[in-house]
Amino acid sequence: MKSVHLLQLGLAVLFCFNGCRGQAVQDTPDSSSHVSKEIGGGCEGCELMYVGLPAELTATHTSMGWGQGKHKLIVTGRVFQLDGKTPAPNTIIYYWHTDEQGLYSSDQHVPQEAQRHGKLRGWVKSDSNGNYTIQTSRPAPYPNENIPQHIHLSIKEKNRKEYYADLYFDDDPLYIAHRKKYGRYDRAGTELLRVLKNGTYEVAEHNIILGLNIPNYSITPLTDITSGLNIGEDQPSFTPFHAFGPDKGTTTCPVCKYGRYHGILYFVGDRPQWDEIKQWLLFLETESIKREKYLKAYFVYGNANHESHQELRMQLEKLGTELKLQKVALTFVPDFSDAKSEVNLNKINPDASNTFIIYRYRTIIDKFVNLHPTEENFQLISEVLNSTQSESFEWQEPAHH
Repeated sequence: MKSVHLLQLGLAVLFCFNGCRGQAVQDTPDSSSHVSKEIGGGCEGCELMYVGLPAELTATHTSMGWGQGKHKLIVTGRVFQLDGKTPAPNTIIYYWHTDEQGLYSSDQHVPQEAQRHGKLRGWVKSDSNGNYTIQTSRPAPYPNENIPQHIHLSIKEKNRKEYYADLYFDDDPLYIAHRKKYGRYDRAGTELLRVLKNGTYEVAEHNIILGLNIPNYSITPLTDITSGLNIGEDQPSFTPFHAFGPDKGTTTCPVCKYGRYHGILYFVGDRPQWDEIKQWLLFLETESIKREKYLKAYFVYGNANHESHQELRMQLEKLGTELKLQKVALTFVPDFSDAKSEVNLNKINPDASNTFIIYRYRTIIDKFVNLHPTEENFQLISEVLNSTQSESFEWQEPAHH
């Protein structure tokens, strides 16, 4: 029995050297001839998705871990095209991960060729609306290793070669050190699973964005003007100065303090149109009052006229008082390229008249650029918030390390 355990451990470590973060080094720009030009930069192990592939696939799959594991886990969400808005039906997602001992343990039901992926493996095929659900158990880290808990995905679109994505858990104490050492790749969406506790099991809502941050994935520009990060990526932390509203007089990070539910960041840079800004702020105030703790909205001004700190404070205080704002925070930064406040991580285009970033549980779920304050656009944002609020808002958030 001991020799079998050691063999499984050896396979787990060997596989991770070939298929975990070490492989993702291929994603970094490099002129070396050794870097793969395949879509995704190559994926050792992804070919095993075809071993034992069922003739018929559904949008839900249940692994043996769901019935046998002590830590039941559901990973569920939608698959979207690169715009993050168009559903992508009929996308095959193959997953595999370790058991609760950190091993890719196998059994007689697993084909011989796929033994190194273990028995906790399976397939889903997104439905007509892009939905998918995986019911399994939460993996454990490899024994005596510092590689965090993770789930491997191999994604197969029609007429494209499969590519991989690795998912980690944001409450895993091993994750931070791993990220500092290897960086983040956010392939096909954020690499972080943020679990919530619903009774006896954990749920991670995770959307997959086809092609996002995938090397050699041929695409055409989605819009004429770009601003902000992509839908499916994490909303980064940054520290604007709060001139009016909640946290006035501080540099509180919006996503750090209020990232649990919905957040809206309304960025305005070098083309402020104050009449439109006032209309948007009144709309955001109304939404914030209606949704109470489930929405925090922020105006982030990029200081187009390079005014002094004191002048900006007075200007935004006057604006907030005039509009009688209570919920919406009015904030500013030196400019959108400022590294000290880390607002530069948002990649906001100062030439855009505005950029709206909507995030949910710290992940960007929608984005709008150059949006005018019309009733139609007010309804558009309201519908995004309505359609992405769910019963999970009431579930328990685990402690984080």
